[in-house]
Amino acid sequence: MTGSGRTGRSLSLAAVAACGLAACQTAGGSPAGKPIAFESIDGVPAAVRTALAGELASAASARQVEIAGNGNPARYRVRGYLTAEPTADGGIALAFVWDVFDTDQRRARRVTGSAPIKAASRKNPWEGLDKEALARLAARSMDEIATFLAAGPAAAEPAEASDG
Repeated sequence: MTGSGRTGRSLSLAAVAACGLAACQTAGGSPAGKPIAFESIDGVPAAVRTALAGELASAASARQVEIAGNGNPARYRVRGYLTAEPTADGGIALAFVWDVFDTDQRRARRVTGSAPIKAASRKNPWEGLDKEALARLAARSMDEIATFLAAGPAAAEPAEASDG
């Protein structure tokens, strides 16, 4: 990926996050007053990344997690990695990792998991990925991140979530 692709992705995430920021602030602030910023979501096409960023902003708002935007400082930075992979039963699963970094760029929390998804084709699992699957992924992810924020640095061990 080129440097300009990464910059464009960061700007689009910031724009989506800023849209959710007003809702987050009116909901009463973040757990323990620790705003976060999504730096990247890798492994997905741009359209899925944008849709997922919107779902993450909605899920953050619902959990009173403040997303820093418009140059506001963030206490934690989040980087996401997603992949769609075949399952043993012939389906497709969406696997995710969210790394939460503190202001010193140390990983403070890792949230991982996977969930089966409905995809239009095994050849391109991102095609036809439905909004509900992205909303479930965002909700599960923000549940874990909000719990970490509320608990503070003592909760720095990795977390794994699954639809098992």
